Amino acid sequence: MPPKGGAVTRLDESMARLDKTVDAAFEPWRGRPQVDRAAALVSNLADYGFVWVVLAVVKGRRRGPGRRRAVVALGTAGFSSLAVVRAAKSVVERQRPEEQLEVRVRTPTSNSFPSGHTLAAFATAVVLPDTAAEMAAYVGFAGAVAASRVHLRAHHPSDVLGGAAIGATLGLLLRPVVTVLAPGTRRRPRRAPKGMGPQGYVLKRL
Repeated sequence: MPPKGGAVTRLDESMARLDKTVDAAFEPWRGRPQVDRAAALVSNLADYGFVWVVLAVVKGRRRGPGRRRAVVALGTAGFSSLAVVRAAKSVVERQRPEEQLEVRVRTPTSNSFPSGHTLAAFATAVVLPDTAAEMAAYVGFAGAVAASRVHLRAHHPSDVLGGAAIGATLGLLLRPVVTVLAPGTRRRPRRAPKGMGPQGYVLKRL
């Protein structure tokens, strides 16, 4: 019978190998001023959810259901992400990488797992968009946030992967909640004029 800590030890070893492999892939790019500045910019844009607040303001610039949904989505994602991150960090209590890249970003003080920037970014990227195109763009930016945290050595790669997985799952769980809290935000299809079938109406619009 294997020792009780055997599974935990194997998991730690697997994470260590993963971290070492991914970190080695980032290493050639570190120290390049343009890449370092780009990573710092992306990380700072996600700090305290700044970029998501800006996007929500743009989406809610007009009164109506769209504004209500943007506010509810942003608030729900923000508070839920904060609660989940704090709970997870208090349980795992993992140390951050010893040396961070010297760039202008806020010095992290909390535990390492999961990456709060990444978790919040993926959760909001899934909850906030109204269309598939928006979601693809938002998730792409969330991926850039995740990469920036590894590049800056603010987190171990496994911290970021865990944050992305937890954040995306949280976002999927919150989408129906946002629909309930902000009903009536789905666009209804326009009716075709009398005497014209749906196909003719589509051709006329094209």
